[in-house]
Amino acid sequence: MKTPVETRLILRNLEAQHPEADTELHYRNAFELLVATILSAQSTDQRVNIVTPDLFTRYPDARALAKATPAELEPQIHSTGFFRAKSKALVGMARALVAQHGGEVPAVMEALTALPGVGRKTANVVLGHALGIPGLPVDRHVLRVSNRIGIAESDDPEVVEQQLCAAIPEERWTRASDTLILHGRRICKPKPLCGQCAVQDACLYFKTSAAAESRRAERKGPRKGHGQRKGHAQEKAPARKAGRRTAVRGPQTSRRRAAGTPKPRRR
Repeated sequence: MKTPVETRLILRNLEAQHPEADTELHYRNAFELLVATILSAQSTDQRVNIVTPDLFTRYPDARALAKATPAELEPQIHSTGFFRAKSKALVGMARALVAQHGGEVPAVMEALTALPGVGRKTANVVLGHALGIPGLPVDRHVLRVSNRIGIAESDDPEVVEQQLCAAIPEERWTRASDTLILHGRRICKPKPLCGQCAVQDACLYFKTSAAAESRRAERKGPRKGHGQRKGHAQEKAPARKAGRRTAVRGPQTSRRRAAGTPKPRRR
């Protein structure tokens, strides 16, 4: 795994490649971002942004959403996927906010993750973007990119969060997550575009895959003398065909044709 110094340098280079990195969810306050982030699970930010304007008009705060039922909410968020589970989570979250926090979104990780439908990733998104408290959300993009590059080494989001936070100053946590997420969406996809990556030279995945590709190319290369044997065979083929045609025409056949005698029929 990379050292903290290497990790910070890599992230600076990625930040330069993606200077506009930020959450793509649309929101005006912590409550709206909390709702949008819950909806974004197994969906796209673009899809969520289509759904939330009408949703926030109907339910502008936790108290309004707490009065709804999951059945009422389902048709409104259907297109985001997993709408039944999300409806229950949103209504449960809103009711918990009203009952335990006076309808306000708490600015504490433990209080946020105690809400229905809220895990560390969602809590970190809200803390870092809406409440100004450093947080490093780890989603599938952050997991993939950080492990490929070598600045983290685990399939566990919490472990990766700890590893990255230990190497990066707190004030850069949120920006680092946004950058890794955007890099994962644009460049370091499941099938990566390594030629467009700003940290290609420092990436463990690229070094490993490039070396493997080189070995495969060597194994698939032409065998010595193979082309010469093939060419030699092609040159002799016409001679063999010409020989067969000549052999069919014997002296008797030539005399019959010269005299105009018809060719005898086979019985």
